[in-house]
Amino acid sequence: MKFIILGCGSSMGVPRPDGFFGFCDPKNKRNFRTRCSALIKTNLENVLIDTSPDLRQQMLNQKIKSIDKVLYSHMHADQTHGINDLRSFYIKKKKPINIFADQATSRYLKKSFSYCFNNFSKEYPATLKLNRINNNLLIKDTRKNRKIKPIKVQHGEVHSICYIIDKKLAYISDVSKIFNKDYKYFKNLKYLVIDCLWYRNHPSHFNLEKSLEMIKVFSPKKAILTNLHTDIDYVKIKKLLPKNVIPAHDGLTINL
Repeated sequence: MKFIILGCGSSMGVPRPDGFFGFCDPKNKRNFRTRCSALIKTNLENVLIDTSPDLRQQMLNQKIKSIDKVLYSHMHADQTHGINDLRSFYIKKKKPINIFADQATSRYLKKSFSYCFNNFSKEYPATLKLNRINNNLLIKDTRKNRKIKPIKVQHGEVHSICYIIDKKLAYISDVSKIFNKDYKYFKNLKYLVIDCLWYRNHPSHFNLEKSLEMIKVFSPKKAILTNLHTDIDYVKIKKLLPKNVIPAHDGLTINL
């Protein structure tokens, strides 16, 4: 089983659409960041977390030929607005793709992208099937089914879903608070992929100080910082980090 960080950039990516790199060195390829999405890959299934607006390019970059399920973290545009690019995988499979979302995200998706879920005509059938997130999420693998545990966290004024995969890796790209009652699920994982927007405080995201604080509390074997803004240059931040912490880059692949 592999976990692939398809994109690790903040809401406008790096560079922004206007070409602005901020403090990031444009000569370093690892400073080119698409918006946050991730992929869980087994021998039997490809499970996508979030549909970034850059999803098409991410699929092409990683040569992903099929998507079997989609898990959504929350309803914000940088996590959802690539949803239309799932249509090609529907055409290939010839059946709607199962997507999983909480109540608020489900409402947003049905309102904003109703054509994905409704059979308007034979020419434009529903391409997606909406399911509510539950505690029995599984990924098929040849050896055994792998369990995914969803954990609700605070993300500014909304909630976001963190996914813990096979009790080995937690993926939490957008978070401002993890509730104390859930700390036990994050302790001593192999990998923690965690939000680190920038150096300053932010009302909806962890900054570097808060990310490192949480990493120290949870003690994963390795932590990876994601959702990186134009403030964060790959080389410069790497020099500031403990040995078990690295910044993400697009295409970073973890073997689980």
